[in-house]
Amino acid sequence: MKILIIKYRNIGDTLLSTALINNLKLHYPLSKIDFALNEGCEEMISNNPQINRIIVHKRRYIDNLFIFCRIFHEIKNLYQLRKNNYDLLINLTEGERGAIIALFSGAKKKLGFRVRKGILSMLPIFDLIGDDKTNQHSVKKDLQFVRLLGNKILKSEVSIFWSKDIEKKIDLIIKKNQLINFVHIHPVSRWMFKCWDDERMAKVIDFLIIKKKYKVVITGSNIKHERERIKTILNLCESNPINLTGQLSLKEMAYLSSKSKFFFGIDSAPMHIAAATNTPVVSILGASEASKWGAWANDGNNEYLNNGIQKNSIHLVFANDDHSIFYSDGIKKCKGMMHISLSSVIKVLDEEY
Repeated sequence: MKILIIKYRNIGDTLLSTALINNLKLHYPLSKIDFALNEGCEEMISNNPQINRIIVHKRRYIDNLFIFCRIFHEIKNLYQLRKNNYDLLINLTEGERGAIIALFSGAKKKLGFRVRKGILSMLPIFDLIGDDKTNQHSVKKDLQFVRLLGNKILKSEVSIFWSKDIEKKIDLIIKKNQLINFVHIHPVSRWMFKCWDDERMAKVIDFLIIKKKYKVVITGSNIKHERERIKTILNLCESNPINLTGQLSLKEMAYLSSKSKFFFGIDSAPMHIAAATNTPVVSILGASEASKWGAWANDGNNEYLNNGIQKNSIHLVFANDDHSIFYSDGIKKCKGMMHISLSSVIKVLDEEY
């Protein structure tokens, strides 16, 4: 059986789809599973032994082409996909691109979500339609397609894989910095309104280093605004955490998390990555819904409320449901993140760790 999974979303969304991959491979062990995703999300699927091929949509490259070149490129890609003769196609996004691929794929059976607007929303593209209206965790939203195929969900594990070379690199960093008992903190997101207050983040870092005697490792991407935000946080610290901002790939962060005492951060891809390594995660979600994006526990019930302090297996979530946006000194912020107090976070960290 040839299967195509389509998920044109962000890094964390792509990672959370691996629970679906696990189930498909269990039910169809001889299947070859291809995965179509956006450029930049490959690390969430690469090295996965259950994946036959990764098909990358190079959005930036295509968007910069002249209109006729773009059309030619898209038609060529559709033709190449159609030649694969897929038996099953599952589209995990509501956008038009996945629906167009499904429409012209020639796949024997097509599952997906309804396109929300436009002409495609009126066409009978899919044989079976998924529920995208119910408030449910992103993992469960993807796993529903297992049941739509008439199968039971056998495994709810989110997985990420890396090479031995990555382990060697991170092991050297751990040895060099004598990281016997350390906390991994990723304090930023590509969407800055998801970030917690810089002063509060700095005080948590100081608390963990000075009061709790942990070593703290800070990570962030090499994107300018993330580097600058982390620099501001570190300038507010009285302690001296180890700063690896811009130095690690996502898979390297994953292995680093797997070696840490716990991960502390906000709703971001590295938070989901840490959870996938079965590392305890303490996260602050005041700009996104915990019920949909809380840290997924591979052995938990994963039923989060959108408000309050909650524990799910090994994970802790501080959630607030006021997601209204405001601007302070020209900076976009979310009220829910401001409502989560430093004192409540410090108290729980002190009790739990």
